[in-house]
Amino acid sequence: MAKKAPIAKRFRGFLPVVVDVETGGFDAKKDALLEIAASILNYDENGQLAIQESHEQHVLPFKNANLDPKALEFIGLKDPWHPFRMAIEEPEALKKIFEPIRKAVRATGCSRAILIGHNAWFDLGFVNAAIERCKIKNSPFHAFSSFDTATLGGVFYGQTVLARMAEAADVKWNHEAAHSALYDTEETAKLFCKMVNDWDQMSGRFEGILP
Repeated sequence: MAKKAPIAKRFRGFLPVVVDVETGGFDAKKDALLEIAASILNYDENGQLAIQESHEQHVLPFKNANLDPKALEFIGLKDPWHPFRMAIEEPEALKKIFEPIRKAVRATGCSRAILIGHNAWFDLGFVNAAIERCKIKNSPFHAFSSFDTATLGGVFYGQTVLARMAEAADVKWNHEAAHSALYDTEETAKLFCKMVNDWDQMSGRFEGILP
């Protein structure tokens, strides 16, 4: 059995993975999943939680999926089927996102991944609905537990909007790049890592356990 990495001792054995989805609406069962991105977190050589790798997939709407014009306008997407999107079918997109997550879970000795998101219920809901549609067995993620950066942002910075959290945390924010799954994922990941690292340093609770 492989030795557990320090990250396996930090979040009750779960590997933190930040996820953002862009969708065709708010209903996870009926509205299309259009983009999904994931940033896998781990401790770096300085003992700081940081992004280790990020992955993104553009997704074709599933059969009979709803596409709310207002949702498409919000994310700046005119044509979900445009060939330049390089979008792929939902089952293949999930497979490509999940493979590196599963690999990281095995490599670190974690029990499974836990989804981190900004209003995490939304992202986890769409991920779980897509898993059900695609008949994927054994999701890499915990089925219902998650970490919500909107809640943490309210505690740490008195802000729950991602852009305002970034401003309060002195993290650069590009409004033009926002609402891209990859950009939002990586910025959310940076904020989550900063909050965890600041807390670990202030509390000293994990001293001697983490690198």
